[in-house]
Amino acid sequence: MRHLLSPLDFSVDELNRLMDLAGDIEAHPVKYSEACKGKKLATLFYEPSTRTRLSFEAAMLNLGGSVLGFSSADSSSAAKGESVSDTIRVISCYADICAMRHPKEGAPMVAATKSRIPVINAGDGGHQHPTQTLTDLLTIRSLKGRLDNMTVGLCGDLKFGRTVHSLINALVRYTGIRFVLISPEELRVPSYIRENVLDANHIPYEEVRDLETAMPSLDILYMTRVQKERFFNEEEYIRMKDCYILDKSKLENAKPDMSILHPLPRVNEISVEVDDDPRAAYFQQAQYGVYIRMALILTLLGISVEG
Repeated sequence: MRHLLSPLDFSVDELNRLMDLAGDIEAHPVKYSEACKGKKLATLFYEPSTRTRLSFEAAMLNLGGSVLGFSSADSSSAAKGESVSDTIRVISCYADICAMRHPKEGAPMVAATKSRIPVINAGDGGHQHPTQTLTDLLTIRSLKGRLDNMTVGLCGDLKFGRTVHSLINALVRYTGIRFVLISPEELRVPSYIRENVLDANHIPYEEVRDLETAMPSLDILYMTRVQKERFFNEEEYIRMKDCYILDKSKLENAKPDMSILHPLPRVNEISVEVDDDPRAAYFQQAQYGVYIRMALILTLLGISVEG
């Protein structure tokens, strides 16, 4: 039995096979429509979510399976003080696989040690978001035809952004990757990411504050929102939330084939006028999230579809 707690839980070869499977699912959805008939996915979401929870549910339903679970801690026995360990032991009696989102870093890992079913980390605090990373990798590979030899700009909340941390961890395994880290001083990438991931792997990167200056060199621009839920001080959040707003004028010096990604939800960091730009790929990205989660569910359940 395998879990997915970090994007590093799969080797590069395994990631390639997973993305190949996702591509086949996109091309031949009917072939997979009964693959998980009789199987149940539990969605244990202790934090609010739209895309991640619903894309997991859509993935399982597309595979012919069924879904049960909860969408907030208040609607579960966590409100009564039940531990993650006890919850997963119970859920293991009801479902075949589960996806867990939790505000506390490491909670899905704790669950995995007690679980009798595969556990998928659907986001734990400001730590990791591996299925978003799988979505991002599939999106980049589908748009660019590769996952190597490119310059990736990461913009916004790089301190608390778990999607950023996971994506950096994943991309450093490919050759020719260079990062441009665009943020205010207060929202820089944490030192453990710089030292233990970027520096340790000799990955070239630069930290800048100005988005427009960085724009001409980028093959991928990955925008993120400043996350209100990660701030303890509302005044600090208000001061930081409008640091970077991508609009048409900022795209004037960008490459014609640059791709704009965003894990969503968007607040105001990408102007709606950008949505019609052919480089805007964040809604495609959301669609790829369903295909890669379908592939992941099949892989962790050990289900193969012939034909």
